[in-house]
Amino acid sequence: MPDVALVQGASRGLGLAFVRRLILQSVSSRVIATCRDPNSALVLRELAELHSERVTLLRLDVTDIASLQAVAATVSALGSPIDLIINCAGVLHSPEGLRPEKRLQDVSVDSLEEYFRINTIGPLMVIKHLVPLMTKRRRAIIANLSARVGSIGDNRLGGWYGYRASKSAQNMITKTLSIELKRTHPEMICVGLHPGTVATELSAPFSSRVDPAKLFSPEEAATKLLAVIEKLKPEETGKVFAHDGTEVPW
Repeated sequence: MPDVALVQGASRGLGLAFVRRLILQSVSSRVIATCRDPNSALVLRELAELHSERVTLLRLDVTDIASLQAVAATVSALGSPIDLIINCAGVLHSPEGLRPEKRLQDVSVDSLEEYFRINTIGPLMVIKHLVPLMTKRRRAIIANLSARVGSIGDNRLGGWYGYRASKSAQNMITKTLSIELKRTHPEMICVGLHPGTVATELSAPFSSRVDPAKLFSPEEAATKLLAVIEKLKPEETGKVFAHDGTEVPW
């Protein structure tokens, strides 16, 4: 397991589960848990207080450059390079009315911008600011939470224009990063990860149609994905993998 892992979007759901699993799976790991509003992330705060010697809780808004710069400065001051970054934050729907489009007539500029701002641009900005703080001397991993609906080859149902496109673009960013970072970080592995359908707020409006055997708890999904991360090989950089370790087509 990594010596230092940073989980972006750790306040709830899968991100929070990643923090829990990273703490449990290694007594030596330091976890940097970030979220947009630590004051409202009560469970994460309790976890950070309980494991204060190993968990650092930081405010991070992926849409705010000043926030990104502040996190980079704080992480740099900790003095240990990052071995693993997991980008978890994402949006599919929101209380403000954002919903995945069922047809072309539902598409709007505002919704497309929101999907790309959170799902595509946000993770890239996190990586831009934190890659200089990642180890160059040993294996390091950047894992972006992707989705099978972002696969062009696997798109059989249509719809969900903004979400699909934002995740497909995120996959391209992962591939492009893998090429550039291989030159500066020879042991770096950049991948997208498809967690399956997870019982979180993100999937709640759509999970009633999912086979219960294929609906994972956040803890199950985090455990499966960390197992995938642990087995990654350098030649697999730039690819997208599902929770069971199979490659997701572009």
